[in-house]
Amino acid sequence: MAEVVEDVIQQVQENLTEAANAAAINGTIPKTPSTPEGMALAYGTLVVMAMLPIFFGSIRSVKHHREQTTAFEKTGEKPDTMTSKDAMMFPIMASCALFGLYMFFKIFSKDNINFLLTGYFFFLGVMALAHLLSPVISSLIPASIPKIPYHLSFIQGPTEGSKDETESYLIDYKFTTHDIVCFIISLVIGVWYLLQKHWIANNLLGLAFAVNGVELLHLNNIVTGCILLGGLFFYDIFWVFGTNVMVTVARSFEAPIKLVFPQDIITNGLSASNFAVLGLGDIVIPGIFIALLLRFDNSLKRKSNFYFYATFTAYFFGLLATIFVMHVFKHAQPALLYLVPACLGTPLLLALLKGDIKKLFAYEDHPEDKTKDAKKSEKSSGDESSTSTAAASTKTKKETKKKDSKKTKKQKTA
Repeated sequence: MAEVVEDVIQQVQENLTEAANAAAINGTIPKTPSTPEGMALAYGTLVVMAMLPIFFGSIRSVKHHREQTTAFEKTGEKPDTMTSKDAMMFPIMASCALFGLYMFFKIFSKDNINFLLTGYFFFLGVMALAHLLSPVISSLIPASIPKIPYHLSFIQGPTEGSKDETESYLIDYKFTTHDIVCFIISLVIGVWYLLQKHWIANNLLGLAFAVNGVELLHLNNIVTGCILLGGLFFYDIFWVFGTNVMVTVARSFEAPIKLVFPQDIITNGLSASNFAVLGLGDIVIPGIFIALLLRFDNSLKRKSNFYFYATFTAYFFGLLATIFVMHVFKHAQPALLYLVPACLGTPLLLALLKGDIKKLFAYEDHPEDKTKDAKKSEKSSGDESSTSTAAASTKTKKETKKKDSKKTKKQKTA
């Protein structure tokens, strides 16, 4: 009897080994099943990681907006903001880029493409993480370490024989010893991701991309935001439900453009492999609109950031709705299908109820161009009025001269 049991156990082990080998050959190694607790932990962590970049990126965007305004007043250099035309073209350009990546993955080796993309995003990720960590690290470095400034410049001089003698800066970068420390820390994390592709390193770089995106990408007004989110609403629905392009690229693309968290971390620890995923686009796109609302709240000069917190809360519930529907239907969901109505409908409805709808649509981050145009028109109208006044006075002088000459003729005749 014992021999029979041993034979059965050995046969089962052989069958499992064969199945595992076949799965490895076919590339379909089954994932470790996740427990309900593991799934709740994974998606809860993803929601928190999605909220943090929007919150802190929005706060940093206010500071960046002030710096842009100050620089514009000093130098007259127009700040970079997304216009309505840019917002209209964005879904089209994103579709071309997405389909181009899809064709690349179908035609060429996935490993070679990911090798190039990994190097590109490694460089960008290190710079983004250094920019994110700079104020934090600077506050932690003791005062005994001196903060020495450096200035790296690379100037292109004028061409020989040309009349134009102006010089242009190809590189004009100022940094300190604290920035060097931040860069070294960021470089270590980048190399960690480059060598091991660990999910923690991926998330650190992804969070840096998200915070920098929300901070630096500015919508100039609400209309531009509505156009952008409305266009990407249909873009996301089409590429997720209409084709398999979005899902294929997301699974093939190995770069820190998504946040991940293992659903089997409770059973497998840090070496877990069954990941829940959230793309950075579902964070940055609504995030730059929410950041615009925070700047609008600041322009109202009220005690509370009402529209920012209301839309921030709406984004949270929209993200929960995305996760809920995904698990009910067992299918990948276009997150912007739920996030766009939440992020657009909430501020518009509240502004309508509070009577701020005109102020909301009239707000612009940088309205200086209109002010300049108004000044130019006033100046031109002033020039025209002065010209007409001068012409009228000249005409009056000529008429008086004629009258005087007639009087003198009459007097001579008499």
